[in-house]
Amino acid sequence: MKVAFLVAPEGVEQIELTSPWKAVQDAGGTAHLVSTKPGKVQAFHHLDRGDAFPVDTVVGEVGAPDYDALVLPGGVANPDFLRMDERAVAFVRDFFTSGKPVAAICHAPWTLVEADVLRGRTLTSWPSLRTDVQNAGGSWVDEQVKVCASGPNTLITSRKPDDLKAFCEAFVEEFGKAGGGS
Repeated sequence: MKVAFLVAPEGVEQIELTSPWKAVQDAGGTAHLVSTKPGKVQAFHHLDRGDAFPVDTVVGEVGAPDYDALVLPGGVANPDFLRMDERAVAFVRDFFTSGKPVAAICHAPWTLVEADVLRGRTLTSWPSLRTDVQNAGGSWVDEQVKVCASGPNTLITSRKPDDLKAFCEAFVEEFGKAGGGS
């Protein structure tokens, strides 16, 4: 399975990038870091700078046909930057219209709100996104992980770093069902 991880040049929550990345690799998959700019992305441990990670490719050079699935890590700033980039939003939307699975954790559903792909979906997120999700036509639940298959693809969401183990197990299983198994 070849999985795109879409992140902004700055602001991704490091553990929400590295833990799912490792889960993809442990499942025999390949993870690719996709961003809006080449170079490196600066991760954070909440508000403190973390490590920098090399970008594999930028949006606009790749699309959903190049991958089996998409992971959207959180962090407060990360999805806020992504939702302001039309190419990033189109990249996300492309996975939905292509019927490919998408996993998003914490604040990452902000990008899904911008992509207008939540109508009729049930998902979870960091609690402060509840109203945004509802205003975008989605149903919000407070659960460790939510798998929603109502729509053209499967959407796997989770609330926070404490939920990473369940999140990673759920999306690896769903990505495998979608034909992205190793």
